[in-house]
Amino acid sequence: MRRGMVRALGIDFGEKRIGIAISDPAGRLAVPLTTLARRDDRSALAAIAEIALREGVGRLVLGEPVRLDGSRGPAAARVRRFGERLGCVLALLLAGAAAAALAYGWWVVRPYQGYPGAEKLVEVAPGTGAARILEQLGREGVLSSPLVARAYLVYVLKNPPLQAGEYRFAGPMTFPEVLRKLIRGDVVSRSVTVVEGFSMEDIANQLAQAGAGRREVFLERMRSPALIADLDPAAPDLEGYLYPETYRFRVGTSEAEIVATLVKTFRSRFERHVRPILAGAAAGAAAAGNPATVREVVTLASIVEKEARASAERPVIAGVYRNRLRRHMGLDADPTVIFALRRLGRWDGSIHHDDLRLDSPYNTYRYAGLPPGPICSPGLPSLQAAARPADVPYLYFVSRNDGTHVFATTLEEQSHNVEIWQRRYWRERRQQERRDAAGEEGGGPPPVRRRRATKG
Repeated sequence: MRRGMVRALGIDFGEKRIGIAISDPAGRLAVPLTTLARRDDRSALAAIAEIALREGVGRLVLGEPVRLDGSRGPAAARVRRFGERLGCVLALLLAGAAAAALAYGWWVVRPYQGYPGAEKLVEVAPGTGAARILEQLGREGVLSSPLVARAYLVYVLKNPPLQAGEYRFAGPMTFPEVLRKLIRGDVVSRSVTVVEGFSMEDIANQLAQAGAGRREVFLERMRSPALIADLDPAAPDLEGYLYPETYRFRVGTSEAEIVATLVKTFRSRFERHVRPILAGAAAGAAAAGNPATVREVVTLASIVEKEARASAERPVIAGVYRNRLRRHMGLDADPTVIFALRRLGRWDGSIHHDDLRLDSPYNTYRYAGLPPGPICSPGLPSLQAAARPADVPYLYFVSRNDGTHVFATTLEEQSHNVEIWQRRYWRERRQQERRDAAGEEGGGPPPVRRRRATKG
């Protein structure tokens, strides 16, 4: 209903029944609403007053019975008296529960919480009328009296529209606080964390599972490079450019808006925190073998993101890959092979020896240089590490199986480290597992995921 427009309630008295009609907001057309049995004036007054408040009525129209000659007799006088009493009832209700509430109304200014727990989530469906919304909030324990809240909405706030959506009500609230929340459309903002190292498909799944939209629509938007065409003309999609961060989206935000926000955030973080690093190293970037373009930086950063767990190691791992790129060596990075296998639908959770011979440009065991593009969305530390790799002599690293790595300069050193941290570690772990299975005591290392060494 638009502000300033009021509805009229028509009341037609009969000997046994009272007919009720309601007008449109302009007060021009009326339609039958209900019929009340006329038992006694008190119950009729209460029923009509409730209808008037619930429907947001601004005027009462009473039909008075007249004689054939047009004169009014005792029946008309009774109707007038009833109308006066009804007007008094409504005036008292409104004065006590709405108009005077700004100063002293007990109903309106008293905070109320009728639900258990610290908060209550309520979903208001689109198209639901104000009266039904307030009744719903009464059932959910948010409002103590939907009827009084309706009176306050209509006669004090001038009946503004209430917005649909999911609302969070936390702790006791007054009528004005609840109503203004609904008027503003202060719906729940969904919090979604896009995780570092997630691929396009992972992010689409995550957003869909969080209730932010449909997976297929997210993927459709992500497969179009239009949002980064100026930044990376070679990009076939948005892989690598969906920035990992915690976001808050209003309920109803479209998939297109969400994807655009992720890309916009990438642009902002890159321009502020990564571009200056590239600018400072631009003169010698090509000679030094450092990534020189946005695409090269994001691609290397995505591999670093997948390989590194300890923050301090990110620049070092980037330095290892930079050194191998200088020497035209294969990067030998497992995450690139996994990415290729996932794209082919062949990833079963483990890399097999045959997988290293996969004929894919993303197979960095078979093809030297960077893969064609990013394999995931890297976080800021990985982007900065790729833009400025550490100046280290290393060409190899192998996992310690605790999230850190051992680095080596020569293949001989690497072979020694692989023997200690891979072959011996896993041999001893399997022996310990067999002893544990046999019921013997042991204190082997905690179960961790095996990671392949970067080798020459």
